[in-house]
Amino acid sequence: MLGEAARRLLDAERRAMLVTIGRQGRPRPVPVCYAVLGETIVTPIDAKPKRGTDPRDLARLRDIAADSRVSLLVDHWDEDWRRLAWIRIEGEAHVIEPGADGHAAALSALRARYAQYAGMPLEDLPVIEIRPARAVSWSAAHP
Repeated sequence: MLGEAARRLLDAERRAMLVTIGRQGRPRPVPVCYAVLGETIVTPIDAKPKRGTDPRDLARLRDIAADSRVSLLVDHWDEDWRRLAWIRIEGEAHVIEPGADGHAAALSALRARYAQYAGMPLEDLPVIEIRPARAVSWSAAHP
């Protein structure tokens, strides 16, 4: 599903914009960290401060429970516009709870990619897994 150019861009960039479908069908974008794990993409619910006290009450988790369709946008910005590129991955998301199959592997992939997660307690927090169904990309070098 994800071609070689898409994987290079995903590997090179450090953040993405996860877009869920909010109330009344409105898009709800939020910046996220991510890791590619096989043919899926995982993004954590981490221990950074949140508005509420219950990390499971995040809007993105409520949105996914109501409608699992998501988009993930990863872009490369450069002042030299000949280097611009982006990929939009559309797919289905689901929440992996602690102890469920894939949770430990997702944390391992995220910790390998982001040193900040090495000492962060993530074991009791869910992870979002995105299964790509479609990928659309663009690059100034290869329009």
